[in-house]
Amino acid sequence: MDNRRKNMLFLQQLINGLSVGSVYALMAVGYSLIYSLLNFSNFAHSAAVAIGAYATLWFLSLLMPSLEVAIPVGILMGAVISIIIQLAAYRPLLKKNARRIYLLIAGLGVSTISENLLTIASGGRFEGYPVNLSTVPLKIGSLSIGMLDMATLILACIALILVQLFIKKTRSGLAIRSAAFDLDTASLMGVDVQKLILVVFAIAGILAGLAGTLLGAKYTVYPTIGSLTNKAFIASVLGGLGSVPGAMLGAVTLGVIEAMVAGYISSAMRDLFSYVALVAVLLFLPQGFMGKSSEDKA
Repeated sequence: MDNRRKNMLFLQQLINGLSVGSVYALMAVGYSLIYSLLNFSNFAHSAAVAIGAYATLWFLSLLMPSLEVAIPVGILMGAVISIIIQLAAYRPLLKKNARRIYLLIAGLGVSTISENLLTIASGGRFEGYPVNLSTVPLKIGSLSIGMLDMATLILACIALILVQLFIKKTRSGLAIRSAAFDLDTASLMGVDVQKLILVVFAIAGILAGLAGTLLGAKYTVYPTIGSLTNKAFIASVLGGLGSVPGAMLGAVTLGVIEAMVAGYISSAMRDLFSYVALVAVLLFLPQGFMGKSSEDKA
């Protein structure tokens, strides 16, 4: 009986880890896509996540208490904010051929500004979605799975599959892969690089908006909810910066590690293990699980 309970606990923590990891993957893929194209980490990504969560919350509170309608609104707002960030903060620097460290600093500035504006707008409160989310667990034998965890996992997987199909099967995806190989050469071959960068930021924003919406449903919405993108950045490093499949693998690995640590050791130790994993990868496997050379990042 003891072994059976242990097995059930393991499976439940595994599913929790996969659910959380799938949300990390949504954010991590956005990081990796932008890094593969422009060779810098977009720390303003947190703004798109937070705006996606708040757009969903405000839509549910002020307009229509329907999560099915509110989720696309959060996704759309994530994409819009991501595009605005690219146009307002990054494009002027890119046109001046600024060093990548300046882009990174600009991203940090945008992230801080967005957190402060959301704090002012929301009063800094923690707020839950004003809809009844199902708390009835899905029973599979003796295993009890949260419906929200299952829905989160399914939605995230669908989104990630669609992004992979877009990158691998479409002309725009081919252009993204060629630009990731060499942005300057792609430009000389007739690829509209500025338009392509906007497409990549839009995709990253769509995934960020969905991640923010799902995080708001799973937890609560608060001004610094975008700081969870730090975990996505860790996942990107674990998987290999610039590798989209690597970002997915790193995110799932990180989610499972956190769930197991929370279930078997202590939830207070979860973040500690995440950052220990980051340091260990940087020391012993700096290219990550699926790291690629700078010539083949997408």
